[in-house]
Amino acid sequence: MVTGCQSKGGCTSGGCNRMNVYDWFADIPISFNENFNIVEVSFKKGARKGFYRNPSNLEVHKGQLVVVEAAQGYDVGEVSLQGELVKSQMKKRKVTERDDTIRNMLRIANEQDSATIVDIRAKENETMVRARAISRSMNLEMKIGDVEFQGDNKKVTIFYTADDRVDFRELVKIYAKEFKVKIEMRQIGARQEAGRIGGIGTCGRELCCSTWLNDFKSVTTQTVRYQNLAINTDKLSGQCGRLKCCLNYELDTYNDALRNFPKHADRIETEEGTAYLKKTEILKKQMWYEFDAQRGNFFKLDIQDVKDLIFMNKSGKKPKSLEDFAIVEEVKIDESKHEDLVGQVTIATLEEKERKKRRGGKNHGHSGGHHNKKK
Repeated sequence: MVTGCQSKGGCTSGGCNRMNVYDWFADIPISFNENFNIVEVSFKKGARKGFYRNPSNLEVHKGQLVVVEAAQGYDVGEVSLQGELVKSQMKKRKVTERDDTIRNMLRIANEQDSATIVDIRAKENETMVRARAISRSMNLEMKIGDVEFQGDNKKVTIFYTADDRVDFRELVKIYAKEFKVKIEMRQIGARQEAGRIGGIGTCGRELCCSTWLNDFKSVTTQTVRYQNLAINTDKLSGQCGRLKCCLNYELDTYNDALRNFPKHADRIETEEGTAYLKKTEILKKQMWYEFDAQRGNFFKLDIQDVKDLIFMNKSGKKPKSLEDFAIVEEVKIDESKHEDLVGQVTIATLEEKERKKRRGGKNHGHSGGHHNKKK
């Protein structure tokens, strides 16, 4: 029996594409309910996941290959979750235990099943390249992102992205003739495509969409503005070409912090003139102001002081200057980084320099004498 990666910290061998991530849920009990027999099975290294019943109560563990029912035939996948964690995932995806769409797990995969699925996965890349060439020859406005064979090698699902609807009826006939299996065309979005392909993000970790992120919430430019970020599409876009999903992770924190900021605080009237808001540090709760007549001289104010100043302006009063309210940060000098200059210059070093000067003078005079003799 061939099993998957059993290490708690993840496989670090070259043959495994998983990240070396610690599994914090490995010690959670299998189930508090003896009648609960549903497990989560992943296919093609997590590109697709589904829930399956274990009617025979087979003893399985995470990472083990199992054979499950399919719409037609069977498929081979890897146990990704079991026990109480499956209940949490089912609740998140709004799937109940009585759902009739949940198929059964047939048996634990044997050596033949494992060898077959390895051969199938090996030919998927070649099949995808051929499928792309055929669709391009037919001038269809579509992009084939991934190809997945069923475990029994009787069906292939071709995932594609397209801006508009594509008439691929003729294309399916050519695919069926070329690959000699049942063809299923499935349209996905750009984020789903990135999740299936996988990769490493700018954070240095594996993409969220290919590991744990199941639902894709919309990310708008308003999310970027709330966090005071510069709208730079090159830095803010993920591998899917859309705004990064992680921009939503801290959005609630920024929204909570923005509730304490004063409204209509674009300018503050003082006796020196009008100061205009130039920068806002949301998490530090600070606002930077600048006078037009004093370009480059910024005044950093606490939001409570800004509220007080705005209240003064509404009452018809003006502060003398913003210097009385500005936050002054003390510059701390790290003395540990400075070299100890005491004892660096000694009498011995001065005498050595004096000797070098004398030698230099003698050599120069000696060479000069030779020069005169030659003349």
